[in-house]
Amino acid sequence: MREISSLAEASRLVGQELAVTDWHDISQTRVNQFAEATGDHQWIHTDVERSRRESPFGGTIAHGFLTLSLLPMMLEQAIVIRDVRMAVNYGLNKARFPAPVPVGSRLRGRITLAAMETIAGGAQLQWNMLVECDGSDKPVCVAEVIVRCYTGHAGTA
Repeated sequence: MREISSLAEASRLVGQELAVTDWHDISQTRVNQFAEATGDHQWIHTDVERSRRESPFGGTIAHGFLTLSLLPMMLEQAIVIRDVRMAVNYGLNKARFPAPVPVGSRLRGRITLAAMETIAGGAQLQWNMLVECDGSDKPVCVAEVIVRCYTGHAGTA
């Protein structure tokens, strides 16, 4: 866990890789739960036998959006800014999935604070996140994640 005392301190860290997360397992159960939650039951994700026979990946793969959905959790587990009372996912500038995530693999994130700007009540941070798959030469997700961080209580500017 990377601890940063304040948004003021964070502003001095722009451009630096601040954390590498722990590894996270991608199981078939996790993929199936994501399929159930989103309604995306495409066979390359959920049909183990068909994927072994017909998929160019040799088995099932995680949804790209499952990988993307792990980014807030990775960020929260890897970095804390002490004076931030509330953080809100604001969106993405870019997100790409350069390589598949085979079920049974492990993922971790590399987190760089790319940009920061002052907003009412706090700051907007752009985190460049690169997700690695254990044993793969290519990243499986590269995304610019925008988070708004507030230092005051709700309703204060």
